[in-house]
Amino acid sequence: MNDPARGSGAGERATVRFLLAHPAHLVAFGFGSGLAPKAPGTVGTLLGLPLFWLIEVAAPDRANQITLLVAAFLVGVWACARTGRALGVADYGGIVWDEIVAFALVLVFTPPGWLWIGVAFALFRLFDILKPWPIRSADARLKNGFGVMFDDLLAALYAIAALKGLQWLV
Repeated sequence: MNDPARGSGAGERATVRFLLAHPAHLVAFGFGSGLAPKAPGTVGTLLGLPLFWLIEVAAPDRANQITLLVAAFLVGVWACARTGRALGVADYGGIVWDEIVAFALVLVFTPPGWLWIGVAFALFRLFDILKPWPIRSADARLKNGFGVMFDDLLAALYAIAALKGLQWLV
């Protein structure tokens, strides 16, 4: 039987001690948000907002924001791969850096205002959970750090497209 605290039952249990054992674990677990007992992906997604704000302060123009997010994506490939190997589960539920970075990307293209941010959050979570084609296919085929990060990037692209469609309608 699978123990949700252990992913598929293989490898090490994710704890605060595990989180602090290596910088990659701290990043992959969204600085602890991935240890949330319920809905760690949703909790992690919420951290995309402060990451976006930091990026927005560091780089006010969109091109540099995307460059910083590409760097965060690449760090995530490394951190998620290393953490997944240590846990014995490639896409362990507490690994949330993928949601954090992907939602920050959605926010780069989100119109200002809390209503739009709420809509962006809902759309991203919807696509991340439902995994329409090709997200489900990528999730099934791509493993390790790149696979963990890539399916959320696709969910972000779906959310951005839906946001732009809604923005056009309004």
